[in-house]
Amino acid sequence: MTSEPLILNGVSLLADLSGALYWPDRSLLIISDLHLEKGSSFAEKGIPLPPYDTAVTLKRLAAICGQYNPQTVMCLGDSFHDTGGPDRMGKADRAALEQLIAAYDWLWITGNHDPELPEDLPGRRIMEETIGALTFRHEASREPVRGEISGHYHPSARVRTRQRYLSGRCFAYDSDRLIMPAFGALTGGLTVHDKAIRAVLGPHFDILFLGPKRIYRFPADRLC
Repeated sequence: MTSEPLILNGVSLLADLSGALYWPDRSLLIISDLHLEKGSSFAEKGIPLPPYDTAVTLKRLAAICGQYNPQTVMCLGDSFHDTGGPDRMGKADRAALEQLIAAYDWLWITGNHDPELPEDLPGRRIMEETIGALTFRHEASREPVRGEISGHYHPSARVRTRQRYLSGRCFAYDSDRLIMPAFGALTGGLTVHDKAIRAVLGPHFDILFLGPKRIYRFPADRLC
């Protein structure tokens, strides 16, 4: 399946194979950790990477926006790899991004990589947002919060299917809190066994693993 339903604090959501999350009742599409211009950021530090990550990420983002046609798109922080990212964007990529923003009610939640976004970049900017029973922020609160959706940690897992072992991105969640996978093309992952993720979700939670063609649901205590 290319999407999987889940319930968070009583709210029905759809986790998409792309790593996006959709709230049908609010026509809201949630994306986390695009890390646009990560390749150019590494190049400035003398680490050559192919300069195509932004274009690939924006193409995937346009596809998922077209699939769900939401009223609102919310980006949960670290949309750019650093504060200089918007200025390093090529003209074609900048035009593609602005075309996307113009088509929707676009909301930027700031992250630790992009605490400030340039004034000429369209879209609304906030640190966090509460809509109904759900609260959206970049990094999970240190205190228990019901209905919290966050990013930041790029959760990943290694799972065993009937045919083979797979490693990759995942949603990590319990009935109250959810951590989004990173959407960006060059983003790495933090294993859900890491203490930082366990500190948010505790020892007992589920994952939705994003396989090559479908989503797999696993309890965390069954992971490799």
